[in-house]
Amino acid sequence: MKLIVGLGNIGDKYTKTRHNAGFMAVDFLAEKIASDATTTTTSNTKTNVTEWQEEPKFKAFIAETTIGTDGEKTILAKPTTFMNLSGESIAKIMTFYKIPLENLTVIFDDIDLPLGTIRLREKGSAGTHNGMKSIIKLLGTEDFKRIRIGTESRGITSPKEQDTASFVLSNFTKEEEKLLKKAIEEAIAKIIS
Repeated sequence: MKLIVGLGNIGDKYTKTRHNAGFMAVDFLAEKIASDATTTTTSNTKTNVTEWQEEPKFKAFIAETTIGTDGEKTILAKPTTFMNLSGESIAKIMTFYKIPLENLTVIFDDIDLPLGTIRLREKGSAGTHNGMKSIIKLLGTEDFKRIRIGTESRGITSPKEQDTASFVLSNFTKEEEKLLKKAIEEAIAKIIS
């Protein structure tokens, strides 16, 4: 079993903010799996996805799916703990389902990367990301896969002097949304390939 987690903050006011790029990515993944399932005619490919359900015991919204020809069960998750406590949710899900570290992938925003870029890593530090700090602390290791989605655009499409806290909680512009969508599509292609 695999676990793919998108990081973000719950609530309407955060929906389209930079800090919710991880949520946007797993939402896109769920939609793509559902769309592919309705258009797939080959019987050897098993893809489907359940509706998102809030699971208080996991402090997350989760959806279950199968990805690929082997039909491996995969949990998609969006923690409801707010960003800085994301590790609480992930630790609970991994413990309950007995998911090994090598089957965990975390998708999150990164202001250290230019908007529209992605980076895949098998392990690494949290950098300045508080959600990743929480996960590393609760899991006790940095050895898990992550996909970083670049959201930095200060000085290009956003004011250069904007402070980090207000920047990550600001909405993407229409121009930026196009770059973000392309990055998310690229990230999801890596997951389902």
